[in-house]
Amino acid sequence: MFDPPLHHSTTPSRRWLVVLCMGLSMLLAISHAADPFRPEAGKFPPFGKAHSYRGELVFVDHVNRRGSLRIQSTGIFRFTAPSPFAMLPYGIVRYHGAPADLRDIPFGTLLHVRAFLPPEPQTSSVPVLPINNRTKSSHGNIGTAPAENHAILLEDEPSHCLREGLVWKLKELEIKDHVGTIIATREPKLGSGVKAKDETLTFDAATRVWRGRECLRIEHLIADGIWPAGGKKSLSGQSVMFGITWKPTLGGVFARFHISDIWLDAAAMQNTTQHQTEMHKAFMRGRWLPAWIDAVEYGKFGRATITATLFGGMDASLYADFKKDDSALMNGVENTLKHTEGGTAGPTQMAARGAIQEVIKIPGNVPLGSSGIQIRFETDLITEGIRPARIVKIRPATWPDLHLPREEYIGQGSIDERFPTPAIFPKY
Repeated sequence: MFDPPLHHSTTPSRRWLVVLCMGLSMLLAISHAADPFRPEAGKFPPFGKAHSYRGELVFVDHVNRRGSLRIQSTGIFRFTAPSPFAMLPYGIVRYHGAPADLRDIPFGTLLHVRAFLPPEPQTSSVPVLPINNRTKSSHGNIGTAPAENHAILLEDEPSHCLREGLVWKLKELEIKDHVGTIIATREPKLGSGVKAKDETLTFDAATRVWRGRECLRIEHLIADGIWPAGGKKSLSGQSVMFGITWKPTLGGVFARFHISDIWLDAAAMQNTTQHQTEMHKAFMRGRWLPAWIDAVEYGKFGRATITATLFGGMDASLYADFKKDDSALMNGVENTLKHTEGGTAGPTQMAARGAIQEVIKIPGNVPLGSSGIQIRFETDLITEGIRPARIVKIRPATWPDLHLPREEYIGQGSIDERFPTPAIFPKY
């Protein structure tokens, strides 16, 4: 939840006393959180052991699936130095309630994160921090550089609310010259009996308002008489979805977030979700689906039968394209999902080719990160990158054969070729 605003009218000594008290409370909460957990190769980690935090996206290196977040704490938000994160190979990104790539998310977006320690510190694409780093403080900001910087789930506000069954309920707005604040509560859609905390968020003339298939501006709500041109108005608990960002705030407020988008009804949210889904489907058909190798049964003269588990988080129609007896291609990738055996002609030239022998639905509960789908794939020329516990990418032969831009593959297959190195991230 958001922190209460502290204004310049508070004396400096009192402000820092409040920060200290809130910091101690945060430290106590952290001490009772799940112990740091390091995933193992070839095993999807238990979601309940992930460390949870949220922050503003301030930097993205999309081809290496990493970036930096300004993580929310009890301290002064603008003082918080960005902290690096990397996506696990099976880590899921969701934007507007749909599968996404890091390149889809605008800077400034507030993201919810579930993350673990680096599975293999020696190959981490971001700095490896001390295990107890989430308990350390800088300027009163405890937990703003957690060692759990390898994310299994990264999601924006509407994605988080849709997954958790939450909505924003509007209580009151105050507006002048198309700029103002909204008081709202985030609470379960079906109610919980627990009183939700009021939160104050800002909006301005650039805030998008979605109604059905329309994209409106604040001035349209005023022209239609839905919102006043000035003053306050009760909003009577109207349920909406918010897109939330951060921008510097006047008045010495420690942490007040900004509304980038308001979805007024379910149809509007569904339309936005479907648009993002279609974008991601087209993207993945050109980049192949990631998986890891469960087992390899070796035959003669390079022939092998490979069992692989497809990673989760994709639209169901992509998985449906993997069918028994259809031709497919498989290629090795590194932990950032960059193709490692592509050369100058792209991954198709070097990929192992063959036929899908079987598509298997894994029984029982499917852990986050897994699709719950295994394929058995037979090839007559297995490549070096296809080994048990290694990461690969797979595509049906019917998908487009696109030549990737140079930054999206490693030419010689060596992690030493990865650029930029983790040294680009400062250690604050």
